[in-house]
Amino acid sequence: MEHLLWQITGSVLFSFLGLAVLLIAYYIVEKLTPENTWKEIVENKNVALAIVFGAFIIGIAIIISGAIHG
Repeated sequence: MEHLLWQITGSVLFSFLGLAVLLIAYYIVEKLTPENTWKEIVENKNVALAIVFGAFIIGIAIIISGAIHG
């Protein structure tokens, strides 16, 4: 039972760590781009930019997942 508790705790910890890294990566890319990407996607309905950022988020999530699982 104690082993299961450690597994659950580790999973939750790595989930939060992965989310933190993903948000930091998004913040860095947001600062590197000349426009406010969120405003461009939401207000101007720029579908191409939304697709690019969706692919970016999926790519970073795959990298984080691979790093966590080894």
